Amino acid sequence: MRVLLMTGKGGVGKTSVAAATGLRCAEVGYKTLVLSTDPAHSLADSFDTELSHDPKEIQPNLWGAELDALRELEGNWGAVKRYITQVLQARGLEGIEAEELAILPGMDEIFSLVRMKRHYDEKEFDVLIIDSAPTGTALRLLSLPEVAGWYMRRLYKPFQAVSTALRPLVEPLFRPVAGFSLPTKEVMDAPYEFYEQLEALEKILADPTITSVRLVTNPEKMVIKESLRAHAYLSLYNVGTDMVVANRIIPDTVSDPFFQRWKDQQAKYKSQIHDNFHPLPVKEVPLYSEEMCGMEALNRLKETLYGEEDPAQVYYKETTLRVIQEDNNYSLEVYLPGIPKDQVELSKTADELNIRIGNHRRNLVLPQALAALNPSGAKMEDDYLKIRFAAGV
Repeated sequence: MRVLLMTGKGGVGKTSVAAATGLRCAEVGYKTLVLSTDPAHSLADSFDTELSHDPKEIQPNLWGAELDALRELEGNWGAVKRYITQVLQARGLEGIEAEELAILPGMDEIFSLVRMKRHYDEKEFDVLIIDSAPTGTALRLLSLPEVAGWYMRRLYKPFQAVSTALRPLVEPLFRPVAGFSLPTKEVMDAPYEFYEQLEALEKILADPTITSVRLVTNPEKMVIKESLRAHAYLSLYNVGTDMVVANRIIPDTVSDPFFQRWKDQQAKYKSQIHDNFHPLPVKEVPLYSEEMCGMEALNRLKETLYGEEDPAQVYYKETTLRVIQEDNNYSLEVYLPGIPKDQVELSKTADELNIRIGNHRRNLVLPQALAALNPSGAKMEDDYLKIRFAAGV
């Protein structure tokens, strides 16, 4: 299966690009699913048809679906939710309040990742196109497999082992006092099973032959800056971008003086998009005179984007991580386009290298050759953060 993840700042047109890409993939002959994981769905509006949680055939080879996060949560986390509800009710909360508080903030977004993994495992479709949440939310989701792994390895597994061993001894004394039971094996197993799915998904996301991100942007200063940050953070999480779509460019045929200043600004920002994202391919899409809703409009966008091309191809293969050996010295190179060195914080704990940029952090498990060494210096060169390693530093 090929996975194409469309993301960008809210309102840039990523849903239209996802829908048009799905149309072209279906036309080429791929069995294609376009899945919206954005909490504020607009995919049904784009296709101008009703969609639900389950895939619905829109036309030959093309299906669409809008994630119902609560259904995913119940199916994957129901036992844990019911246990937390029981605990809260025992502490005096009313039923509906306990039900609401049992759903942890962000859990609905987390299970969009599980849905992606399930479609990949089932292999019912040839191409899965994700119309994702706006950039910030999407990037937080991409970091989940690694963050969850840190907690599972260091905290949860030891706690789970102790809880399983002590439950038969403690339960008879615990329930009369606390008013609720200790968690069952089903409840204790659910978080780790969920983590195992995220860990497997991380391998899918990090494989550029399977997954590619396509960044949708507009020729505007703030949008470009967010897109550049997103590109860097995606690289930090080892997720490759293979294309940038510059959307809503005012056509040259528009001659009304009212738009001249907009056109002049867009010309400058359009040049920045090509320069700043080089060598990624950039596809330009004009500002159309009508909304991108319905098949006629989407077919026009499809032709502009791809013509006779196969959208499922890998347009550009980024190398986001690489280990270089020179004699007995090693260096780890992380692709961080557009990030100044002074914004990067590095630290090493055991076999993990901690890389922090702003509020994004990655705990990178080092290959064996580097795990026994310590960072001895770092520099930014050609958009790569090059970290040198040496023994006994």
